[in-house]
Amino acid sequence: MYTSLKKVAKLFIPKSFLQKNELLFRRLISFKYKGDAYQCNICNFKLKHFVTLNDKDLLCPNCGSRSRTRRLYKILIDEEVLKGTILHFSPPKSLSKKFKLLQNVNYYSSDFENEFRADYNFNITAIDCDSHFFDIIICYHVLEHIDEDLKAMSELYRVLKPNGICYIQTPFKSGLIYEDSKIISEKEREIAFGQKDHVRVYSVEGLQNRLESVGFKVKIKTFDKSDSDNFGFKAETVFLLEK
Repeated sequence: MYTSLKKVAKLFIPKSFLQKNELLFRRLISFKYKGDAYQCNICNFKLKHFVTLNDKDLLCPNCGSRSRTRRLYKILIDEEVLKGTILHFSPPKSLSKKFKLLQNVNYYSSDFENEFRADYNFNITAIDCDSHFFDIIICYHVLEHIDEDLKAMSELYRVLKPNGICYIQTPFKSGLIYEDSKIISEKEREIAFGQKDHVRVYSVEGLQNRLESVGFKVKIKTFDKSDSDNFGFKAETVFLLEK
């Protein structure tokens, strides 16, 4: 139902009006999902079940958070790192709204292609900030879009403080990284890489090797779906990087 309503709304309602009144629309839709079986740990909405998207991910109808977003928030809270200066690429609204309310955080939200609401539009391959500037960098599902990914990784390393942490996640496959610069059409990229604006699919080992080649110390965390399952988490892998 959620997906169908969203498609209909996009067809008949102007995008600017939807964005301006998104909170109202979400409250109307989420009313049908109210229950006690699950809870979103970002907006604390209690629901009978999450929305299952076409890619099988689980979405909170109240704040729009995906499972990876809720998992990331839990990691940040559990590790008590939400302080100092934070750079957040392609920020989901559910998190950016939360982070902007934190008094001990200087929050930089950035989106280069205007797909997300953000305060900056940094080019990740040439970040317009001083070196050693950020305490925390969040770079979720970004690098698989970047042609010059090693250049982007070097920039993340440059702007991160010596005691800072960079959180990275991408889609993963087994084996080697798959990329081909000759694949340029949207249709070909969707077939090869799973999405029309992706330029590669990383393997865990392949991404680790590239990140270490620019200087990062890499820690890999693998989470099981059953961990706090009432929050709508899924099995996933997250990279924690330090200088």
